[in-house]
Parts: sequence; C-alpha cells; structure tokens
Amino acid sequence: MFNIQGIILSAPAILFGLTIHEFSHGWVAWRLGDPTAKMMGRLTLNPLKHLDPVGTIALFLFRFGWAKPVPIDTRNFRHPTRDMAISSLAGPAANLLTAAVAGLILRALFLFNVGGFVTILTSYFVLFNLILCFFNLIPIPPLDGSRLVYHLLPSRLAAGYASLERYGFIILIGVIMLGQFTGVNLLWLYMDPLLRVFSLLFTGRQIV
Repeated sequence: MFNIQGIILSAPAILFGLTIHEFSHGWVAWRLGDPTAKMMGRLTLNPLKHLDPVGTIALFLFRFGWAKPVPIDTRNFRHPTRDMAISSLAGPAANLLTAAVAGLILRALFLFNVGGFVTILTSYFVLFNLILCFFNLIPIPPLDGSRLVYHLLPSRLAAGYASLERYGFIILIGVIMLGQFTGVNLLWLYMDPLLRVFSLLFTGRQIV
C-alpha cells in the first residue's frame, strides 16, 4: 500500500527538484553559447514546462525518475563535448546544492526542536534532490553522467559509447527488472550508501 501522506508531502520537493534540474541544464547551456532552451521557453521555473508524466510518477512511486530533457544544440558551443558535459552536470549540481541548503534548514529545525509538517517537508527536499542528483550521474546514456564519460573518453571509444544512447532506457529497465527477479536492486546498492552519507553530511542525522 502506498503512503498517500508521504506522496502528497513529497510533491513540492519532487516538482522543485525536477524543475531546478532541467532549468540548470538550459541556463548553463545558454551561458556557454547555446540559446536553444531559451528560445523554446525552457528557461523557466514553471514545472509544467519540464515535467515528463511517466518520469514524475516513477519518482513518486519508485524513488527514481526524470523530466523532459532540455533541448541543447552542441553546434552552438565553442567546445562541444566539454560544454555539453558541463551543461549536463549542471542539473545534478543544482540538485546537490538544493539538498545542501535544505539540509542547513533542517539542522536549524532540529536545533529549535521543530517537528511535524515542516520538518518532514524539508527532509523530502534533501532526500529527493539527492536521489535526482545521484540517479542522473549514472553513466548510462542518455543520463547526465554519460556526458562526462563521453567527454573523457578517447574519440575512438567515445563514438561507440555514444551509440549506446538508443538502448539506454532499455538498459535501465533491464537493470530494474533484474533486481525484481533476483532480489538484488543494483540501482539501490549504488544509491543507498551515497544517500546515507550525504544526508548525514547535510543534516547531521540519518534521514534515509
């Protein structure tokens, strides 16, 4: 049975996390010379411009998800692979920064013994922004982490690696299904230690 109260209270954190993630991709790309996202109305903090229905529902229910990718045209960059990597990492970086700020607020709430709704809501801002950060850093194309790997690889290897993008979603689903059949959730094995360490670092308590 799903925790309806938890789903409702997590909504602001999820909507903001997805929005700031995609906005940061577009904003950094724009600063690096690509106006595509701006011209298409994606340099906005309006969640409706960024949400992917399936990805948003997945984040609510399964604690991983995605938004509609911000359009980026690498032909507008002076250094295409480098600038694409920087633009891609801007999304996870924005989520990590959001989690850190929410963590400071949560520390203050703990200090003054504030509990209830406000504390739960702030905890979700920490948790879901960390999830968005680390999930998107997985180096499976087209997730953000793959752009950094592509930039760092020698050109002869980078082309083959980039060709995996057409299969990226299938690979992710395969990893998830493998966990369902074997009982070994590889995504959670990767993310759980990171969520625990960073939530403790940011909030001073174990909230995962």
